[in-house]
Amino acid sequence: MRVNITMACTETGDRNYITTKNKRKNPERLELMKYSPRQGKHTLHRETK
Repeated sequence: MRVNITMACTETGDRNYITTKNKRKNPERLELMKYSPRQGKHTLHRETK
């Protein structure tokens, strides 16, 4: 049930990270604070399609 998802920065729109999640346990979109290389700081990244 684990699927690959892409994480996109909310400020720049860059798709920086690929990770996996369990759709059965977490049906909603994932949001994590991740490092944005373009800005040089941690920003909010959301799951994209």
